[in-house]
Amino acid sequence: MTLNLTAAIDLKYLLYICDMIGVGVFAITGGLMAARKGMDIFGFMVLGIVTAIGGGTTRDLILGLPVFWIEDPNYLLVATIAGGAMFFLGHVFSSLTRTLLWLDAAGMALFAVAGAGWAIAKDAPLSIVLFMGVVTACGGGMIRDVLAREVPLVFQREIYAIAALAGAATYGLLVFYTNFGAWAMTAGGAVAFIIRGLAIHFDLSLPVYQTKDMRK
Repeated sequence: MTLNLTAAIDLKYLLYICDMIGVGVFAITGGLMAARKGMDIFGFMVLGIVTAIGGGTTRDLILGLPVFWIEDPNYLLVATIAGGAMFFLGHVFSSLTRTLLWLDAAGMALFAVAGAGWAIAKDAPLSIVLFMGVVTACGGGMIRDVLAREVPLVFQREIYAIAALAGAATYGLLVFYTNFGAWAMTAGGAVAFIIRGLAIHFDLSLPVYQTKDMRK
């Protein structure tokens, strides 16, 4: 019983760390998007916040959990500061055209395993674990892109949601069916980031539907 309790405490601690880092990273990507769109500092903060907490909020509402940033306002504080800071630091990243993609990949990987982990903590079945990983990883970025009048990244042939799904699946399968649960979160995050990173580096994408006019 003591071992199980200790493992549960360790899991929640790891989830908290992943959530907090992911919030900061995603808020930065929101701020960088605001920089690309030439927004004012309020726009930077708004895009930073929605990118950082959108997916996690959806996750908590579906799982019936207390909304994480209401329970712990530090999340909202980190998102606001990180997004707003890009108003002053965005020019540093402006010449790095792929910075947004790589930061987004890191945030996606962290949120994929965090979302899956919260579902595991609720004793959800594997299918829900996978769904929560994808929702947590992709939800905030989709809201960011819609507010910025961009086609969401997950709809642009990008290998993005699939990377999140692979990371969540790796985490979930290791927890459910192996004895490597202690390394499951690290392995899941690594798989998600590596797949997304390979897609960015080699410009890999999914095939898209083509109309007759596009085929000519």
